[in-house]
Amino acid sequence: MKFSELPTPCFVIDKAKLTANLRILKSVRERAGCKILLAQKAFSAFAVYPLVSEYLDGATASGLFEARLGSEEFRGENHVFCTAYKDDEFDEIASLCGHVVFNSLGQLRRFKGRALKAGAKVGIRVNPEFSTQSGHAIYDPCAEYSRLGVLCADLSEADFDGVSGIHFHTLCEQNSDDLEATLNAVVEKFGKYFKKISWINFGGGHHITRPGYDIDRLVNCVKKVKEEFNLEVYLEPGEAVALNAGFLKAKVLDIVKNGIETAVLDASAACHMPDVIEMPYRPPVLNSGKLGEKPFSYRLAGATCLAGDVIGDYSFDEKLKISDEIVFADMAIYSMVKTNTFNGMPLPSIAVMEEDGDCTIIRNFSYADFKSRLS
Repeated sequence: MKFSELPTPCFVIDKAKLTANLRILKSVRERAGCKILLAQKAFSAFAVYPLVSEYLDGATASGLFEARLGSEEFRGENHVFCTAYKDDEFDEIASLCGHVVFNSLGQLRRFKGRALKAGAKVGIRVNPEFSTQSGHAIYDPCAEYSRLGVLCADLSEADFDGVSGIHFHTLCEQNSDDLEATLNAVVEKFGKYFKKISWINFGGGHHITRPGYDIDRLVNCVKKVKEEFNLEVYLEPGEAVALNAGFLKAKVLDIVKNGIETAVLDASAACHMPDVIEMPYRPPVLNSGKLGEKPFSYRLAGATCLAGDVIGDYSFDEKLKISDEIVFADMAIYSMVKTNTFNGMPLPSIAVMEEDGDCTIIRNFSYADFKSRLS
């Protein structure tokens, strides 16, 4: 099937670009001597897990369902970090995951013994209280009053018996200079505990496959920790795995005028790409420009009744018409994993595009999917 023949709305995973990203990540693994895990919270398209597992060491989960998915579909290690585990789910999680990371000392005391009994390696997430972000506190684990990770002042109370690792995650779409600065803070505050452990997880947010990313600095950061502290190092990127490796194909349903011409699409920011509103950001659109850059300007918006279901302002070489197709880029990450059916909006189909451009639909959704989530 050709790309032009796919229905709308439809997510399309670009296997050629995905493979290119994976090759970069594999080279980092080999140069740095670290292990790299897929953060499923960003990209959970298990149809391509066989491909991803050829290049990465495993997957990481945020709870029971992702842990099951990783165990069932990904060949490799299975890790989990959850902000708070539920008692009735924990034993199953521990049986599925080789590494279990705790967010608080209370959770560590409550569940450590059960994790060790299941044969899992136990880690503690720490908060270095060192923020390198600005402008989007919603994604800053080191923001004031953050619930994520144990503070240095409190870690002295931890019983490290049976604890073999430390985990930190502070970055979001950032370069390795921010990792280097964060790592210095981590070593300064928590380095005294490194002799008690055998592994450390640098978390995610490393935009390794982005053009201009300083891979040499990342490799040096990993090697420094390995050599100075004799620790096994894990990275768990999400976005970097599938960065720019997907599209969302949509169609113009109507064009309305109220100070600006708005093209109403069968794709929705609120339902299909909620990060557009939450972060917020303006997703790239193929063959478009910024507002006023090209002759014809439009606001792109969803068909829900939410007034703020606005994707962004763009310009085009030609006037948009009803039934024209709009293709959003970089739509493999934090998209399919965050969709919802607010307003009864249909979920986009999911397709895979092979390296030769041939497309295969791997999932269609229907009214049954909408109804099955309700009571």
